[in-house]
Amino acid sequence: MDRKETLARLEVKEEWDLLVIGGGATGLGIALDAATRGLKTLLVEQSDFAKGTSSRSTKLIHGGVRYLEQGNITLVADALKERGRLVKNAPDLVKPLPIVIPLYHWWQVPYFGTGLKIYDRLSGRFSLGSSRVMGREKTLREIPALKAENLSGGVLFFDGQFDDSALATSLAIHSSREGAAVLNYARLSSLLKESGKVSGGFVEDLLSGKQYEVRSRAVINAAGVFGDSVRRMDNPDNPEMIVPSQGSHVVVDRKFMPGDKAMLIPRTDDGRLLFAIPWKGKLLAGTTDIAVSTIELEPKPMEEEIEFILSHLARVLNEAPSRSDVLSTFAGLRPLLKSGKGSGTASLSRDHQVKIDDSGLVSVLGGKWTSYRKMAEDAVNKTIKAHGLPGNKVETLDYRLEAPQSMEASDSQSESLHPSYRITREQVVEAVRNEMACTVEDFLSRRVRLLLLDARAAVETAPSVARIMAEEMGRDGEWAENQVREFSELAVGYLPQ
Repeated sequence: MDRKETLARLEVKEEWDLLVIGGGATGLGIALDAATRGLKTLLVEQSDFAKGTSSRSTKLIHGGVRYLEQGNITLVADALKERGRLVKNAPDLVKPLPIVIPLYHWWQVPYFGTGLKIYDRLSGRFSLGSSRVMGREKTLREIPALKAENLSGGVLFFDGQFDDSALATSLAIHSSREGAAVLNYARLSSLLKESGKVSGGFVEDLLSGKQYEVRSRAVINAAGVFGDSVRRMDNPDNPEMIVPSQGSHVVVDRKFMPGDKAMLIPRTDDGRLLFAIPWKGKLLAGTTDIAVSTIELEPKPMEEEIEFILSHLARVLNEAPSRSDVLSTFAGLRPLLKSGKGSGTASLSRDHQVKIDDSGLVSVLGGKWTSYRKMAEDAVNKTIKAHGLPGNKVETLDYRLEAPQSMEASDSQSESLHPSYRITREQVVEAVRNEMACTVEDFLSRRVRLLLLDARAAVETAPSVARIMAEEMGRDGEWAENQVREFSELAVGYLPQ
């Protein structure tokens, strides 16, 4: 991926088959799908790739146990198939994860045991392992940190775990290799129209301030929680279709729940599930589900969300983390589809919808990370049909995705940039040269995950990262100082006050 090359293509006003708005899971999935079919594709993202919802998930690739309980069999079955494909196609990024459900009422054991056998059956040949019911002692052996009092038993089952922003970066890299042009820090200013039909858009490069006119045969709106704002660019009277729901997480030391098993608390006070997951040497716990009225790129966990997560952990763990143990806390906004059924976001569908407006604007709304490939296939199929585009058959069913080179430090003798975490100069250089990292935040939050794992350590590492990035990008000391200051201010929001 080369930002200068992409901007040069915009400079000469190439005409595109597709202009994709949004560089999260859905948009990047569409770019890869379209490029592998031979469509000339440009993707633009207003911030960094996966800056929003797509880097702030619970790090699970799953069918959705809760959606099964709600009776949404089709959503679960489709997601389980996609889960299996991802484990096969991206083995360095997505791996099976054993999850234990501790149960403190006798009747829950057969209830969840039966439900997870159905979950197994739905996964079919894409199964990651068979679930099994366990007695009290076996459950405690699997997760010794559990409170033993009143424990009836448990159920062990399997889902997938991943690094969300690493998968997004991989999709961007592979899209570029297949011929798509992908560009971060490029915002859609307005849509182009001819005879009432959308024919492209004006795109502003936010790093230079320069505006580009982009002409395309079709435009796909994959802007996630910002999807309604793009639709209103097309028609100010378009009704809202997205209900944003905030999900927050806390990250603490692994000592509170050692081992390689994750835990699922099956009944929280708001009727959700709560996960505690081993992730990159830490313990990640979440998520919440709270309707919010403001859509922003950098949502912050609410006080009550942090307390909610910590209090539920305290109910089942012998030694539970307190606020002072929190290393980082982060929030993301789910783009849920609006429904007439009540006001609670927990009951809203996690399915997706492809809507084509009278102007020809294609919008992909709703959905979840696990189903990104299926959503992309659906969107490209309908766009090809609606706009008469050429397009070969879908190529992503067995498409192999490699991990980004910046994701893990190599075995070189390079000195680490932080005494407690293995992060090297080579990783920074790789992220800048080949993965379009433009800011210290891009690197510390999404190319490596230090901001989400340990916000204080990330602040301590920022000056070294800024100096290396400045050297690579030809920036001066003032740029590096501003980057450190901006990142330090941002990181404050990742620590409970």
